[in-house]
Amino acid sequence: MKVVYVSYPDEATPPVLASSPGALGLRPLLKENGHELVTTSDTGAALDEELAEAEVLITTPFWPVYLSEQQVRNAKKLRLVLTAGIGSDHLDWDVARDNGITVAEVTGSNVVSVAEHNVLQILALVRNFVPAHRQAVEGGWDVAGVSRHAHDLEGKTVGMVGLGAIGARTALRLKNFDVRLLYYAGHRRSPADEAVLGAKYARLDDLIAESDVVCLALPLTAGSEALIGPRRLAAMKEGAWLVNTARGAIVDRDALVESLANGHIGGYAGDTWHPQPAPGDHPWRTMPAHAMTIHYSGMTVEAQRRIASGIAELLRRYFAGDELPRDYVLVTPE
Repeated sequence: MKVVYVSYPDEATPPVLASSPGALGLRPLLKENGHELVTTSDTGAALDEELAEAEVLITTPFWPVYLSEQQVRNAKKLRLVLTAGIGSDHLDWDVARDNGITVAEVTGSNVVSVAEHNVLQILALVRNFVPAHRQAVEGGWDVAGVSRHAHDLEGKTVGMVGLGAIGARTALRLKNFDVRLLYYAGHRRSPADEAVLGAKYARLDDLIAESDVVCLALPLTAGSEALIGPRRLAAMKEGAWLVNTARGAIVDRDALVESLANGHIGGYAGDTWHPQPAPGDHPWRTMPAHAMTIHYSGMTVEAQRRIASGIAELLRRYFAGDELPRDYVLVTPE
């Protein structure tokens, strides 16, 4: 059986665990089971050649393979697509189902890591960290210029859009900052959950209008693509901040650039882009008042270990012909 793992490159020795050469530490497992492991960072023609004979494809949200319907149809032996992490929007689930492919991901593997990154980026915006750090590096000392846009998080209204595993852990971490926490989600939490999280349910447009910080923690679906577009950006408080570690495509790219350029919102932070890896001329790289990072929030050393463990367990079950854990499976073929 041929297994293909696609991830970001790493020329260091030793490579990081989740990189293409690191291969999630899977080589011994594949060898002892008599299977072939191919690793690559190529997402183009070279990958298509490997997929022609592959039964298992492992990809990652941090270096995604955007599989087209034609690629799936050409990969006639492909039966299992695993996401090394959380978020499998790089593959059309209906196409996978129709072509007999199971799709699964390592549920829960990096929720703590991303929740911590949310708090980090909220604080980076509210405290105006990036300009202050830049001055420290470049030899400046304009305290007035930096402090003019630096604020306390305490007492602010934070609106969570999405309150699943990542959103809930973000809310728990924000609770001790003494913020007013609102949330919008497709399914309202129980009163007991809301009490534990310190969160109050609100309609999306009310949340947008009332929040000093809006934090996106929802999956990318047909319904959430460009959810934050010109209308909702204009409805945000003047000077409010927007954080997005969910998926870049949830925010309208050009509308965001315009809102930052005209000074309506105070700043934007996130680590998800569209597409990924982001091209060098992506406008989010140079727009004003941003605290963007590359997509690494779910790639801490600890998260990589959890992901590697989860992928190994999924492969063991698959090799043995056992059922995959239901909470990991997203698509089951018809």
